[in-house]
Amino acid sequence: MIDSHQHFWIYDQVRHSWIPDEYAAIRRDFLPEDLAPVLLENQISGCIAVQAEQTLAETDFLLGLAANSPIVLGVVGWVDLRGNQLEKELEYYSSFPLLKGFRHILQGEHERDAFLRPDFTAGLALLEKYGFSYDILVHADQLQYIPALAAAFPGLAFVLDHLGKPDIASGEISSWKNHMQAIAAFDNVSCKVSGMITEADLKNWKPSDLHPYLDTVASLFGMNRLMYGSDWPVCLAAGSYAAVKNIVLTHFGTFSDAEQHAFFNGNVSAFYKL
Repeated sequence: MIDSHQHFWIYDQVRHSWIPDEYAAIRRDFLPEDLAPVLLENQISGCIAVQAEQTLAETDFLLGLAANSPIVLGVVGWVDLRGNQLEKELEYYSSFPLLKGFRHILQGEHERDAFLRPDFTAGLALLEKYGFSYDILVHADQLQYIPALAAAFPGLAFVLDHLGKPDIASGEISSWKNHMQAIAAFDNVSCKVSGMITEADLKNWKPSDLHPYLDTVASLFGMNRLMYGSDWPVCLAAGSYAAVKNIVLTHFGTFSDAEQHAFFNGNVSAFYKL
């Protein structure tokens, strides 16, 4: 099994000011040596490290960790997709086999459709040119713009992080489901089954709260475009690594062996070219 989504950082009060008080449990360092025993205990062979800061230093930091840790199978870094040095930077990063793709924290953009602006899409065109993938991190109110993005770049491999961040805590599903149906129509978009328990009630969630969302993505995307992700250590604000894994292991336990293998291993391996 491979974990498609987790983070590492050396905690800094200023750089990680995005971590709210209710997530105080993750206001500390998290490095591969912290994750390795957790993965071993949960029978996970490796992971994809995903950026949490929007700096080139973050990309270099993750690549440095990956070069020295056998559990890190790939890195999703950050570059300024709107910057005038982008092609030069992509040429440079193309020399790092462990760098698989990039992500921008779109959920934090004031303009909710910022990723459809010409300066941003020009950057995506260069990602496609250099063979990188793109992780889409948005809030549910931005899902409406993703079909246009997927249509504009049929040759670019996209993966939607955290099921598009539905409001699980409130139980809202209708609008989210409609948007996800439109997104799933594009074969170049996959979906990470990750980040669920932190979108639910942090202290009082239960597995049954998540079932309608899991059923929806399985129905819309099929098991060949879904991949397991823990979102460790962010998940620790609401539950343990084992709790996150067991939710999906139990929910998809009646699926075929081939479907479960695709979900836990094959899809992430193919998407990130492991």
